[in-house]
Amino acid sequence: MPEDAQATVDGDRTEAAEDDEDRPVDGSTGEDLPEDVREYARFSKIDGATYERANEFLRDRTYITAREWAMARLCADFRTGTGVEMTKIGENLPELVPFMTDTYSPQAVNQARSSFDGKVRKAGATFLYGAMCDFYTAEELDELMYEITEVAKFLLEVEGVELTVDEELDAEERISSVMREVRESSAALRHDELCCPNCGHEMEAKTDEASD
Repeated sequence: MPEDAQATVDGDRTEAAEDDEDRPVDGSTGEDLPEDVREYARFSKIDGATYERANEFLRDRTYITAREWAMARLCADFRTGTGVEMTKIGENLPELVPFMTDTYSPQAVNQARSSFDGKVRKAGATFLYGAMCDFYTAEELDELMYEITEVAKFLLEVEGVELTVDEELDAEERISSVMREVRESSAALRHDELCCPNCGHEMEAKTDEASD
């Protein structure tokens, strides 16, 4: 096994081990399972896949781990009017997600979801800066968006979301339209007044006349 792949696996095992002490020993099985848990089929397309394989795929293409991906999806699907059913998710995790073999405590479920949220924010800021900074041409951004969209669509399909060709094309067009607006707006921003997002300090961008 390549060194980088081994490092990934070892890192994931360490990460999983850190959660062990927070996990309940026993989970619900068989007839004791709640009805919504028995009927849950989001990840049924990857029955038999190991955590390491799912994690390797995500590590190669995203910032998130398989654990964070699963928890984010479960927290979205098991949300009620009073909050997320984290106890139910944790106790029934092996039945809900084929590549997860251990139960989790509510605290471990919440930690994984919070980690997912944090990585989405950082990845979003990185991507948006890349789109706004004028480092890429419009054509390069289109190519980048195509690659990103393909990965996102694959993950949705694994979760059981069936997309028609028309839906895929419509989604791609809407995303491309938004990115064109981002690029145009950022170009205007670079030639207008700038405001620091942290302190609110306003900075006036130099114009061609000022630079002369």
